[in-house]
Amino acid sequence: MSFFKKMKDRFTKPNATVSLQLSKYGFASGENVEGTLNVASTEEFDAKEIRCEFECVETKKTTSMQYDAAIKRTIPREVQNSATLWSAKPQMSGPVHLAAGFSQKYPVNINIPAGGRQTYHSVDQNVAWSLKGVIAIEGRPDVTSSTVEIQVAQPSASPVIKEKEILREVVMIPCKYCGTLMVQTETLCPKCGARRTG
Repeated sequence: MSFFKKMKDRFTKPNATVSLQLSKYGFASGENVEGTLNVASTEEFDAKEIRCEFECVETKKTTSMQYDAAIKRTIPREVQNSATLWSAKPQMSGPVHLAAGFSQKYPVNINIPAGGRQTYHSVDQNVAWSLKGVIAIEGRPDVTSSTVEIQVAQPSASPVIKEKEILREVVMIPCKYCGTLMVQTETLCPKCGARRTG
């Protein structure tokens, strides 16, 4: 391999593609993201691994006091801070040799943590979940798929079944022999045992 080819390879990606196809794009915390990672190549090369990169990132706009050299004083400026709340890099394949004409589908099954934050978008705060496929290559730029953003919501609560209490009116009547009150549907007096007439 010539020196110039080696130098060119250090800065150019191989002629390969990687794409993600998911079964759906909306999930609840604790669910599994399922789909396929499609890898194809028209160039022969060795890959360190084929993996997915899955992360949840929160971005917030805040006001920060910063020194401005032009006016020689501190002024408030709007800045955007971001933090990775959760990330994972599940491996689909270890080291693999990709020949020209290589084509392979890898099953994707990644769990969203049960306590994960739900997707949120507002004027000054965002929580976004993103997923992409990667062919990692030693000494050359990685081949990556386009980043897919998925929607994560809190799981819906189990339906609450309420028992309905049925109230009915009980009519009491006096026994014509001893005067004890008894339920209208009774045929014998609970005190004296006389049969109810009429």
